[in-house]
Amino acid sequence: MFKSLKSITLGAVAAVLMAGVAHADITVYTAGPQSLIDKMSEGFTKETGIKVNVFQATTGKVMARIEAEASNPVVDVLISASWDTATDFEKRGWLVKYSSPNAAKVPDFLKSDYAVAQGISALGIAWNTKSGTPKPSEWADLTKPEYKDMVNIPDPAQSGSSFELTAALAGQDDFKLFKDLQANGAIIAGANAEALNPVLQGAKAAVFGAVDYITLAAAKKGESVEVVFPASGTVIAPRPAMILNWSKNQDEAKKFIDYMLSDAGQKMVAAQMLMPARSDVAADRPLISDLKLLKFDNAAVYGKRKETLGEVTKIFGGK
Repeated sequence: MFKSLKSITLGAVAAVLMAGVAHADITVYTAGPQSLIDKMSEGFTKETGIKVNVFQATTGKVMARIEAEASNPVVDVLISASWDTATDFEKRGWLVKYSSPNAAKVPDFLKSDYAVAQGISALGIAWNTKSGTPKPSEWADLTKPEYKDMVNIPDPAQSGSSFELTAALAGQDDFKLFKDLQANGAIIAGANAEALNPVLQGAKAAVFGAVDYITLAAAKKGESVEVVFPASGTVIAPRPAMILNWSKNQDEAKKFIDYMLSDAGQKMVAAQMLMPARSDVAADRPLISDLKLLKFDNAAVYGKRKETLGEVTKIFGGK
């Protein structure tokens, strides 16, 4: 091999190397919107020449795929819908330490040495304005007779953000709110999109704990739906992006994080009606400062994940 290389001109070697760089691939797994990762991948490839292989699914399906590939992992960059993923993976020693220069305007609570938020969503009540039901203002309003059999709840076993809201609210009253919801006919209705679609179609009146950006985007397109953030408080869901330490394309992965946090990348996030991670990028939606946040111990909440999900299953009959 070395003898044959001697016969190749320096220019040819350079061309081969450049071609290799231009065609480098990275694989990104994301629990975020398909349209966002598609646009971000397209922009990134156009700017860098690096191709992006994408797997987009719910948090549960993304985690299951990573577990299934444990003996031969392929993911370079992971974008989760729950910060707990970054905390867990860091403890396992699976992450690469990286601080993007474009993260300077990302608030400290939205970044660590190993992860940085792509964007942030909040949870609220998605309410169909033509449902004939009174506009809710609090979580408990959905337990009233007017909402009998008209409420969907995203499955906390499939949605990381739904789990955090469930745990935060259940910790206040030992699941009384959820028992009242079930008694009023509310059901666990799959992941976030599955819970929301019947509300958009008018078959249901509201989603308890809807991921806000999907509903906000639907409302912007003219759908008869509105997001209500209860005054008593809600939770936010920062979406951490992280580089896995088994990645063979870590330099390319770092460039992806840089692009995600660039002006162009963050404007794409805002266009999806998510809150941008960078505080200097505008968004046409409520921001963290506009919301009252519920206080809860994230580590303690996830330490009791199995028990919490077990209680939800018990209340809602195994759905």
